[in-house]
This record gives sequence, structure tokens and C-alpha cells, in this order.
Amino acid sequence: MTTPRQPLAQAPFVAVAGLSARLLAQSATRAGLRVAALDLFGDRDTRAAAEVWCDIGGGGGALTIDRERLRHALERVARLPRFLGWIGGSGLEPLIAQLCGAPGLPRFIGNTAEASAAVREPRRFFALLDELHIPHPAVAFAPPATAQAGWLFKLADGCGGTHIKPLAALGAQSVPAQGYFQRIGRGRSLSALFIGAQGRAQLIGFAEQLTCALGELAFVHAGSIGPIDVPPQVAARVQSALDALCARTGLIGLNSCDFLLDGDALELLEINARPSSTMALYETASPDAWPHGLLQCHLDACRFDRLPSNRSAALAREPRWRAGQRVLFAPAPFTVSAKFSDACLRDRQCRDVPMPGTRVEAGQPVCTLLVRAASVDAVRRTLDAQRALVLQRIETCDEPDHARLPSLA
Repeated sequence: MTTPRQPLAQAPFVAVAGLSARLLAQSATRAGLRVAALDLFGDRDTRAAAEVWCDIGGGGGALTIDRERLRHALERVARLPRFLGWIGGSGLEPLIAQLCGAPGLPRFIGNTAEASAAVREPRRFFALLDELHIPHPAVAFAPPATAQAGWLFKLADGCGGTHIKPLAALGAQSVPAQGYFQRIGRGRSLSALFIGAQGRAQLIGFAEQLTCALGELAFVHAGSIGPIDVPPQVAARVQSALDALCARTGLIGLNSCDFLLDGDALELLEINARPSSTMALYETASPDAWPHGLLQCHLDACRFDRLPSNRSAALAREPRWRAGQRVLFAPAPFTVSAKFSDACLRDRQCRDVPMPGTRVEAGQPVCTLLVRAASVDAVRRTLDAQRALVLQRIETCDEPDHARLPSLA
């Protein structure tokens, strides 16, 4: 645990936790809050946004959160001055039920354990969708007997696409309690970011999901592009579905909905009952709409049951820019040099900049690319160019234990 810097103001503290806390930490600073960041990486821009950083990684090279280290870190940051509570991001799905309201821990600012369970426990969630007449791909809770190639196996408490496998890859493994089977659907993979409060949902926008294959994982989350336009009738149907879900489950604060869109037909895949990484798209594309960051809207909804102003909603519907973010995965193992880290830190289109000396294994995230442009097509081109630039930087920035990496072409 690092030592807090001398405070510049007497603003309240908030803690943000997840596999990576950088996005939430930066959004919290826009809200004028002091930040304690709890994550695995301790990236340079995370530490720059936070006055306190705690390592909650499980160690051993695995990118997992250690429950006891997280609990211990929360107990310590709870003693910070004017502490409001903590907010969870990606990677905490298996732990939220144990940590919400646990004795000795600070207040969790987000969905209750019951609200999260209503949308994360697959038997409850898909039964609720059926009851509300919200379409979704076919699901099963035992391995389908036929047509295995058309089905996926998913873990409901997973994230980032690492919880999704082709059914054939399951083999003879027994089905965990949070496991289920889902027929592969058709259409574009999209998401909707929304804020729940007052028993309804306020849509922030829609984004296209980017995925890539890593080994046997075919649907690893690799980023997103947005806001994108969808037909008005589709937006209205998503709004109606989210309003119904908020009314029935009590979802509050920032959440996201993943769905497939095939023409005008949509199928809902899952609800992420936490702030989503796509919030960076909207803060980047519509800075005037969210001058204090979207995490401020999350706090307002969770603490005061308050939705964003009509002005913010109107500005968000007419974005000045389109934005895109893409996770750059290491094509080969390397150790981050000071030269590489410094170059990425100076690059305004790099986020999650690793500390010098960090060991990055093949297939692990190196950094996140965040760009904005006037159109979605321009965003794609800019992301491709930025990816090529950083890959070249990996090859040429004098890594301490590699004379030369293999070709990255």
C-alpha cells in the first residue's frame, strides 16, 4: 500500500476496485474526489489519478483478484478522511455477494447483492427475461445433446469474455453452479450503457463491442467503439427492456447491457451490474455532457436516487465525436523498459501504462488505446494506426531481457 500524498483539498475519498481501476479513478478525479485505487496492475496513470494505491492481485502471474487482499485493503482505506465508500469494476463478479454489507467493510456504492443476483444468476435472469417478454438466445442448464457446434458455455460470474468457451472445449468438466449453455446468436455484438434510479433506466448510449481470439477463448473483450447510432425503434425497445428490468430488480447506478442486433431484431445476452469500461467512450465523445465524469452520475444515483440532468442527456444524444478503445495484448512475452513506459505515458492515446520492470506474458494486456475522431470509420483507422505504432514501440524500445522480439507482423 502506498502512502497518501499531501492532500491539495479536503474533498472526500472514494475507493475504486477491479482488475484495473484506472478508468474509475480518472472519472472520480473529474468529480473532484480523492481516490484510493485497488487493482492488479498499479499502472502509471492509475497511480497518477489516485492518492492511494493497493495491490489486490492473487500473485503467481494469474490475473485474478485475491479476496483476502481486497478485504484487507478495504478495511485500511475505510480509515481515510471523509471516506464515502467503494465502487467495484470488472473482475469482482464472483466476490460481490460476499463483500456487499460484510461486517467491518465500508459501504459499497452500487447495486445490492440481491439486485446483482437477479441479473447475474442465470436461472433467475433468463426466467425474468421470459416473464417480461424480452428476447434472448436459447439457454440450457445441462449440456445440449445435439448440435454442439451451435452452443457456448458461459460462467455467469465471469467477465471480459474469458468466461465464454465453445461447448466442445468443456470436455468432461462438470458444470459449475454459475455455468450455463447458450445458443450462438446472430447479429452485431453491441452494448448499452445506462444509469438506473427511481425504478427506471436512463440510456447513455450504444457501443459496438470488439472481441478477439486468445487460445481457446474466441470472445475475449478487446475494446469498444461508440457512441454508435441504432434505429429509433431499436433504441425504444432497449429502453423499454431496461426500464422493466430496473423496475423489477432495483438496479441502480451505472450498468451495461450486452445484446445482439440482427437487422431490427435484438436478443439480450447479459447485464453487467457495475460501471462498464464503455463509460470512457461517452466521456471522450461528449465531454460537455459529462463535465464531472460519469462516475459522479453513478454516485448521485446510488446515494440520492438521482438521474442525470436533462441537459446532459440532450448533449449526449448529439456527440461531438466518436471514440474507440482497444486493449493491446502482448504478441510475445517481454519486460517493460523505462523507455517503452515513458513513450506510452507521453502518448495521449495510450492508457493503462505499465510501470518499468513489469513482466507481460504473451496474451496479457499491455495497455489500452483510446482515440476519438469525427466518425466511426475514422475511429477504426486511428485505432489500427495506434496499434501498429505501439507494437513497433515494443520491438524497438530496448527491453532489458530481449535483444530483439520475434516479428510482430
